[in-house]
Amino acid sequence: MNDNKPKDNSRRSFIRNASIAAAGITIVPRHVLGKGYVAPSDKLNIGAIGAGGKGQSDIAMFFKSGNANIVALCDVDDRSSAKTRADFPKATYYKDFREMLDKEKGNIDAVSVSIPDHCHAVAALMAMQMGKHVYVQKPMTHDIYEARILTEAARKYKVVTQMGNQGSSGDGVRQMQDWYNAGLIGDAHTIRCWTNRPVWPQGTGYPTTKDQIPPELDWNLWLGPTAFHEYHDGFVPFSWRGYWDFGTGALGDMGCHIIDPPFKVVGLGYPSEVECSVADIYEKMWTPSYHPESCPAASSIKIKFPGKNGKPDVKLTWMDGNIRPERPDELGPDEEMGNADGGAIIEGTKGKMMCGCYGANPTLLPTSRTKEVGNVPKTVDRVSGGQEGHYAQWVNACIAGYGKGYTSSNFDYAGPLTETVLFANLALRSWNVKDSKGRFPGRKKLLWNADEMKITNFDEANQFVRRQYRDGYSFKI
Repeated sequence: MNDNKPKDNSRRSFIRNASIAAAGITIVPRHVLGKGYVAPSDKLNIGAIGAGGKGQSDIAMFFKSGNANIVALCDVDDRSSAKTRADFPKATYYKDFREMLDKEKGNIDAVSVSIPDHCHAVAALMAMQMGKHVYVQKPMTHDIYEARILTEAARKYKVVTQMGNQGSSGDGVRQMQDWYNAGLIGDAHTIRCWTNRPVWPQGTGYPTTKDQIPPELDWNLWLGPTAFHEYHDGFVPFSWRGYWDFGTGALGDMGCHIIDPPFKVVGLGYPSEVECSVADIYEKMWTPSYHPESCPAASSIKIKFPGKNGKPDVKLTWMDGNIRPERPDELGPDEEMGNADGGAIIEGTKGKMMCGCYGANPTLLPTSRTKEVGNVPKTVDRVSGGQEGHYAQWVNACIAGYGKGYTSSNFDYAGPLTETVLFANLALRSWNVKDSKGRFPGRKKLLWNADEMKITNFDEANQFVRRQYRDGYSFKI
């Protein structure tokens, strides 16, 4: 095969050639089957890793596109996957994604990964190495190193990719891009982002007791590549997000949704420095709790991006725990700032713009300016179906083949975005690094060499760039 030619991983060529060779089989032209009919052989065959929770809704949206077959399902918990298995009874069901990929590699074209953060990268890379297109829920990975490797793997294995930050396909972020490209706020220099997350328990350490493992759950497979932990009811199905071994906290949950609009609008890349402050929880007088294994209850983070092509440096502030930045002077006292889940404000040399989570309700500031400006030239194509079209966009790009379609959050884009989110998490984790004298040397500005993926002024922070994996799981490109 010519390595410079995109691979066709849709199985259409195989099925077409096999049909020609088989005696007595006739290929029926699509127009004979009826207008709008898509032959099963022209659809994308998907194997889904994660069939409950967000996986359930992702699978439903792929199928809703009309161009996908759900061929195989994988989930470690029979309870959460029950509805999806009932909806797709012909799909073969597995509990171990490694077994599913091995046995179904000849039947599937693409893989959806909608499982806890700590398992994203190992599952996605295994699929990509088999030449399968991948859709991976946000954040793309658990660690910075994993994000960089998956970005490189997408190019090496020539597969179509998409991260599950569906707002990246919405009209809101595209409207903001048009405003920015029209020069309405000048050159961006300050970005403020915030969220109401976490909305689950966080910052209080691991449970001190263990519970009985439900018979429907394979706990060992749920743990996947991470270190062994005793089962606790509080981990599943959602609160695992608050523990560093499994999740990526408020940033991992919402950063790829809320930071995405300014990241895309301004054209940000890899950051160069970060500093943070973290809320303390006091369990007794004058003694803050110390739980380095847990994501914080609330935090404030400042990230710097070097300016490009003579443009100013950009400083991005992130706040979580429902802590918000100061309201812009241009926003009326009774006007909504962002929305219930959070929002983002971009400040430039000539003005400001704002949106809610997912890029919802974009507006110039003051809000009256939005109507005054009116329509500006559309410089960015809209995605059919907007935010919901994020799923069909990936399905159709996979069918077209590598290099022939476009996705809003392909890994060339989603990789640096995810690394930015995880870079902020590295600062949060460094905040709790304690030396032998009980001091916290990581509570300072951390300087980042993006090419080498290394903090240059606090070596202890580099332990959070890349983790180790349990036996039975590997992560090698």
